[in-house]
Amino acid sequence: MNISKEVEKAYQVAIDTRKKAHAPYSNFLVGAAIKLKGEDTIIGGCNVENMSYGATVCAERTAIWKAVTEGKKDFEFIVILTQCDPAGPPCGVCRQVLSEFVDGDFDVYLANLDGVQKHYKFSELLPHPFEKELL
Repeated sequence: MNISKEVEKAYQVAIDTRKKAHAPYSNFLVGAAIKLKGEDTIIGGCNVENMSYGATVCAERTAIWKAVTEGKKDFEFIVILTQCDPAGPPCGVCRQVLSEFVDGDFDVYLANLDGVQKHYKFSELLPHPFEKELL
């Protein structure tokens, strides 16, 4: 797959961040890297498991939380790195969380340890998010 230098840089951030994952129960290490729109900044996140699985936080959400705590909510794309072959998509909770901050044209890149494998528009992964208009 032909990817931009920015996506390649984010992939490297995801690789580095994945190494920091706390996954002693599943041994399923995940890294994510979200690019801030209009900036060179890429924020990495890793999954953090808890013995009570419901308290576990995925890498994608960790990256988003880190960005939001810095006052950043405008994202250009995300790279999600798993050990799956083929590369795995974000879980449903992460898709819903992303829908709070991105539109259907947002770029989602799925990667594994062999590189970036797939590219989707967010609307392909979550065509019908739960939106505030439904409240």
